[in-house]
Amino acid sequence: MASTGSAALDRIVERLGAAADPKRRYEYVLWLAKRLDPLPEALRSEERKVRGCVSQVYVVGDLVEGKLHWQGDSDAQITKGLLALLIEGLEGLTPQQVVAIDPAFIAATGLQASLTPSRANGFLNILRAMQAQAAAFEAGRWASQEAIGAQGGGSEGSPEDGSKG
Repeated sequence: MASTGSAALDRIVERLGAAADPKRRYEYVLWLAKRLDPLPEALRSEERKVRGCVSQVYVVGDLVEGKLHWQGDSDAQITKGLLALLIEGLEGLTPQQVVAIDPAFIAATGLQASLTPSRANGFLNILRAMQAQAAAFEAGRWASQEAIGAQGGGSEGSPEDGSKG
């Protein structure tokens, strides 16, 4: 498989793709879910909610010194694990690097053998939401969490202007 542009994501994809047993992939995703810290209630807002997921999924990007840092949560363990996979894989990348990630890596994970079509679609929607946030940061349309806090927590500057994929 060609590189995704993220060394961390490449390692995760390689690990999942090398697992001969689909059950092992599933267990790894559940393990990732357990490691993901809960998202503070204050960060669970409509602009951070991932559209097109059956589960409730929230993902929050923050741009610090040119690098993106991610938080998120879901009410479903498998979806939370898929979110954790993306958070770990996209952590510390620049907005440009996140936007450039080709979703083709999803096939290389082998997860489609273990996921229902709605979960597989949700996985893609989480990636697209993260890429939309990265694109909004890149274009200066979304303020960092630090800046939002300084502004009083408003949602101005969110990518609700149609930039979501």
